[in-house]
Amino acid sequence: MDLPALSAMSPVLPAPAPPSRMVAAARRRLPPTVIALGVTSLCTDVASEMIFPLLPVFVASLGAAPVFLGLVEGLADAVSSLLKLASGYVADSSRSKKPLVLFGYGIAALVRPLVALATAPWHVLAVRVSDRIGKGIRSTPRDVLIASSVSNEESGRAFGFHRAMDHAGAVLGPLVATLLMAMGFSMRQVFVAALVPGVLSVLAVLSVREVPPLDEPPAAARDAVRDAVHEAKTLPVPLRRYLAILALFSLGNSSDAFLLLRAREVGISIGSLPLLWSLFHVVKVISSSLGGTWADRLPRRRLIVAGWLVYAATYLAFGLATQPMHMWGLFVVYGAYYGLTEPAEKALVKDLAPPSMRGRAYGAYNFILGASAVPAGLLTGVLWQSFGPLVALATGAALAAVASLAILVSVREARTA
Repeated sequence: MDLPALSAMSPVLPAPAPPSRMVAAARRRLPPTVIALGVTSLCTDVASEMIFPLLPVFVASLGAAPVFLGLVEGLADAVSSLLKLASGYVADSSRSKKPLVLFGYGIAALVRPLVALATAPWHVLAVRVSDRIGKGIRSTPRDVLIASSVSNEESGRAFGFHRAMDHAGAVLGPLVATLLMAMGFSMRQVFVAALVPGVLSVLAVLSVREVPPLDEPPAAARDAVRDAVHEAKTLPVPLRRYLAILALFSLGNSSDAFLLLRAREVGISIGSLPLLWSLFHVVKVISSSLGGTWADRLPRRRLIVAGWLVYAATYLAFGLATQPMHMWGLFVVYGAYYGLTEPAEKALVKDLAPPSMRGRAYGAYNFILGASAVPAGLLTGVLWQSFGPLVALATGAALAAVASLAILVSVREARTA
């Protein structure tokens, strides 16, 4: 049979869509798993932020000294950080990540409102640590679920959406608490009311349908990779290098509470601090949404460097500020740092970690961020008390600048297939 006849008998197939159109179609909607986990974080942060701004006053009313509040938060963060690391190993050895996520959110939702029953400071400590236990259990497997639900080309947008929903909860939580107290609710009643968004967060997790990772290799190759990983027992060298640089940056990344203290020193009234804090979180919502999209279009490490340089510049400016209006502008710019870095940092972890090691990779990432909070806070506090806010904040800026140079020189972008 000649070629023209064969061509006439062959079925006519539609021409493939241009790559740009295929990418655009794929970007129209995030997977249901990512959306459900975003709603979960939104509800969880509403519940948490209904309580957290009132906690210092409540602890003081129980007769505790300010140092006790520092003990509460420090111990809670330490426990959470260790569990984030441990849950990464459990997530890697388990085919299903959802039970861990559900268990972690469930503990927090049920335990958090129990602070309303506290009659002694140690009761608050027990509730707060239990709350952070839930956070430590759920954070790493949740990040693995998000990373596994999207392709590499959409991981930045997925993490950006999740962080935006998280920050949105931080905006709504204090507003809900303020509204309830304006309606006559006591602090203890507000704490009990936090059970409602907590339960909604658990329901959102229950709606998650766990599917195999998009980049999961065939069974035989997956088993071979898993065996090799168990033999190696170490994360890839590029990922370890990246995490070491992240630890260097985090050493100068102290609590944002120091910036609120600086705002008060410069002249922001006590009554304006909640409004300033809410504005800050609104900027974080917007910047996280934009930053997630940019993280899929631009080299991740360059976006991280841009965010760290914004951090360095604003930290130095916070130390030099002399007028309240400076603080309003600086908090807006500082909010952009979160959007530039948070989605790109998590997306880069996915790029550098094999699928079979994602639990340990995200566990190490979350552990570094949590564990560095205590030494970073101590370093900033000692420098602040000894030499003043300019030296303390300039030190954080310098560490950010050094980390920016290190990641440009030492980390190569390598997106896994």
